[in-house]
Amino acid sequence: MKYPASELVLDSKGNVYHLGISPVDLAHTVLLVGDQDRVAAISAFFDEITHESKHREFVCHTGTYRGKPITALSTGIGTDNIDIVINELDALVNIDLKNRENKTITTSLNLIRIGTCGILQADIDVHSYILSSHAVGIDNVAHFYPIEFNAEEKSIANSLDSFVGFPTEVTPYCSAGSDALLEKLDGEKVHKGITVTSSGFYAPQGRSLRLGTKTPEINEKLEQFSFGETRIVNFEMESSALFALGKAMGHECITICLGIANRPRMEFSKGYEKEMNALIKYVLDRV
Repeated sequence: MKYPASELVLDSKGNVYHLGISPVDLAHTVLLVGDQDRVAAISAFFDEITHESKHREFVCHTGTYRGKPITALSTGIGTDNIDIVINELDALVNIDLKNRENKTITTSLNLIRIGTCGILQADIDVHSYILSSHAVGIDNVAHFYPIEFNAEEKSIANSLDSFVGFPTEVTPYCSAGSDALLEKLDGEKVHKGITVTSSGFYAPQGRSLRLGTKTPEINEKLEQFSFGETRIVNFEMESSALFALGKAMGHECITICLGIANRPRMEFSKGYEKEMNALIKYVLDRV
C-alpha cells in the first residue's frame, strides 16, 4: 500500500509536515517536552548537538549525551499536538517516506515525556518527581483509533468513570506506560502512580473562573480514588495520547513530571528552573 500525498503529508524537502524533520535528524530515544525553551535546557547537557530545527511549535535538537544519541523535541500543549507528534515520529522510522510504503522491519522508539503537572495528593510536595505508571485520558484522541486496551486498562478506566461521575460526553480511557522505562526512571525521589490527562487546563481540571465548571469536585474525587494499591497522583495534558497511540504503534512510552502545583493544598511553585534542570539530568542519566 502506498500512502497518498493527502494522508502522509510531507513538505517540499520531503520532511514530515509538522515536525519539519527527516529520519536522519532523529535519535531513537526522544525526550518530549511541551515548552519550546525546555529543548535547549536539555541539549545544554549534550556532548554535542548534531541537528537543530524549529517549525511552528516543534523545536528539535538531536545530539549525544555520554555518547548516546538523544533527540529533544517540543510538542506544544495538549493531546491534539501529541496526535501529530506520535504519528510523525512513527512515520519517520517505520515508513519509507520516498516510496510512501511501510518498511518491512519496524523500529521501536523510546518516547519519554518530561513535563510539569499538578499534584493531586496532599502528601506530595511541590517540586517532587511524578512518574506515570498509567495515564487515564479524559480527552478524546484515542477514541478515534482502533486500539485494543487490555483488561487492567479497561478496569481502571471504568472504575474511575463510575467513581468520579464524569459528564456524559466524557468517556475515559486508560493506557499503561512502558514497564522497561518505568523501571529505569523509578527511584527514591519519585512518586509513582496513575496520571489523569485532561483536554484543557481550566474547567476540565476543576478550575472555575467566570464560566464555571461541570465538575467542581473532580480533584477531591480523583484524590480519593485508588486501583488496588495504586492511586492517582497528578493531572496533566499529554500522557494519555502518548501512551495509547505510542504503545499501539509499538513504541516504549513513559512520562515523568515535575510537580509545580499541589491542588489539594492550593500551592503553586514560585519558580522551578533549577528543579527542572535537575529532573532533566535525572532522566538523561537513566536513559
